Amino acid sequence: MSEQKPGSPESAEASGPPADAPPNPQSPSPSPSPSPSPSPSPGQASPEQASPVKETAAPRPPAPQPGPYAAQGAEPPATPAYLHAQRQRAQGAQQTWQPGRPWQPPVKRPGATAKLRPAAPPLIPLAVLWAVLATAVLSALLLGDGLGVNLLIVAVPAALAAAFAARAAGRRLRPWTVTWAVGGLALLAVPALLDAGWPTFLAVVSAFALGSLALHGSRSWLGVLMGSVGTLDSVVPGIRWGWRGVRKRADDSRGRWGTVVRTSAVAVGLLVVFGTLFASADANFADLLGRLTPDVSIVDGPLRTFLFLVGLVGALAAARTAAAPVRWDGLSVKPGKPRGRTEWALPLIVLDLLFAAFIALQLVVLLGGYDKVHEKTGLTHADYARQGFWQLLWATLLTLLVIALALRWAPRGGSRDRTLVRAVLGTLCVLTLVVVASALRRMDLYVDEYGLTRLRISVAAMELWLGVVLVLILAAGVFGARFLPRAIAVSAAAAVLAFGLISPDAVVAQQNVQRFEDDRTSIDIDYLKDLSADAVPALDKLPEPQRSCALRVIQGELRGSGSPWYATSWSEARAEEILRKRPANTDRRTCYGLGTDGVREGVREGERGGYEQDHDDYDPY
Repeated sequence: MSEQKPGSPESAEASGPPADAPPNPQSPSPSPSPSPSPSPSPGQASPEQASPVKETAAPRPPAPQPGPYAAQGAEPPATPAYLHAQRQRAQGAQQTWQPGRPWQPPVKRPGATAKLRPAAPPLIPLAVLWAVLATAVLSALLLGDGLGVNLLIVAVPAALAAAFAARAAGRRLRPWTVTWAVGGLALLAVPALLDAGWPTFLAVVSAFALGSLALHGSRSWLGVLMGSVGTLDSVVPGIRWGWRGVRKRADDSRGRWGTVVRTSAVAVGLLVVFGTLFASADANFADLLGRLTPDVSIVDGPLRTFLFLVGLVGALAAARTAAAPVRWDGLSVKPGKPRGRTEWALPLIVLDLLFAAFIALQLVVLLGGYDKVHEKTGLTHADYARQGFWQLLWATLLTLLVIALALRWAPRGGSRDRTLVRAVLGTLCVLTLVVVASALRRMDLYVDEYGLTRLRISVAAMELWLGVVLVLILAAGVFGARFLPRAIAVSAAAAVLAFGLISPDAVVAQQNVQRFEDDRTSIDIDYLKDLSADAVPALDKLPEPQRSCALRVIQGELRGSGSPWYATSWSEARAEEILRKRPANTDRRTCYGLGTDGVREGVREGERGGYEQDHDDYDPY
């Protein structure tokens, strides 16, 4: 091989860029020569022609076509943040270990839930920070004295923080989001109306679940289940997000903090000075100011600090979830292997026949009444109802489990398989509805005999809701199961709301008072006196001394509570008004004679509360 000289044309072509290549923007362009190079004469060959080897030029790449925004002179739209994050995760997943570089650190693989997590939200808006701070301050001032309308007051700035964060992230308001949000706020009205703690607890927990669903917008089974508690996943990211936003804004506006502090100090000083003067000048104004102002003391400092942190962290988690919610709908369960028609349908058909045989016997209970029950079985109301209510409740729950598993392994070959599945499972749902009616009828027999209690009304309400779930499953078999997960969640929230609004303690008291007025035989004062203030209007209808004995415990609790207006429910205020007009004045000795404070000496066995009890001591509800 012969070497090429540095000055030869071949070396120039090999080292320099092609003539049609675009100029390199990083290197300076060569200065133009003062005079054009002379063209070769006809008899003189050019350097390219003198070369014995003819070089072929490389094919030119196709020229880029102008985009749709070139004619308008506009900038192309930027890539959305979530698409950019997905591309980065995909590129990271494609990186592999290179054997030639043994000291290269291993590539961090994306986690199992990486596809569910969106890109980091933008910097926390200033409006969100102020709403979060308002939530924390209101939590510290209002939530330490009990539950009432204060929960609604605290929830308003927290909801505004989530709304501001979602708007800044570009999320749109959807109908289901409005449904979950309105339902959650409606559930928070239960503590403002009722005094009983057990429906209040159910309402608060359900309100949290609906608020979390409003922030996530889930629609699948796993999405609705995980989305109802998914806000807890944003607690730590929300704290980091808020801290970064505060630091960034503090660095950008250091000079404004002094102005804010001075303005706030002057406003607080003016309120304290003039508020004190007006309070000392008018007793009515002083009383109003004392009712409106939260009672904060140094002793409550740790509790108030804890509530401040809870409100702060909760509002940040809600706002962070609204800005970048985890996509729980991405979770999926692999469907089961389809079974053959005979293998799948035969056990369910046998179960349908068993249900039908049982229901044929239950028609005696549903249509015949107590006389037929006693004639066929020899059992009393209480014995017959106690014998099977809980078993029927468990049968309903297990039937729902059987339906879920049957759908997982159902045959999916075509229209004939779909018809078979609908026929078999639809029949099972209809028969289970009759079992639900039988269980409710048994409870009705028991309540007629011994009265209503908290546990009895609770399990009856649960059985009734299970019947609603079965109806929704039947509707999904006809119209499709797209909305079934959200429909069941809505039905659960509506059941909790209705259960709270009917005031279970008031219903229990009303039913027992009505039974006492009808037969004038007995009433369990020992049980009724432990009800909440919701039962006062019904217990106020009792004659003396039963009325005072049933109300004296509630009256003592109301007088010793001293709750401010924001921690007092409507039922408590109504009960205080009733007892202020007609206080419970019966002494303890009289109530003791009725059996409300213990068992009198010489009372015969089997008598309790001043009336004879059933000798069977077993009563699970």
